[in-house]
Amino acid sequence: MLQSKFSVEETQSQFLNNFKKYGFKDKSAMLRTAIEHFKNKLENESLKQSADLYSEIYLEDDDLKELTEAAASGWPE
Repeated sequence: MLQSKFSVEETQSQFLNNFKKYGFKDKSAMLRTAIEHFKNKLENESLKQSADLYSEIYLEDDDLKELTEAAASGWPE
């Protein structure tokens, strides 16, 4: 596992010092979980923005609606 050095605020350090209280074996495990959670949140937000954009484009493009309907015809419901 790679190691990195970070600076944190005093309150963040106090929070990390309570790692056992939250069920972690050490501060590093707690921080890795927090980073992974934040990464997933950012990725989900990006996917939602992308879906919203595609939805907006679809709603405004009649040709795309026709193409989608033609491609979907014959597929089971």
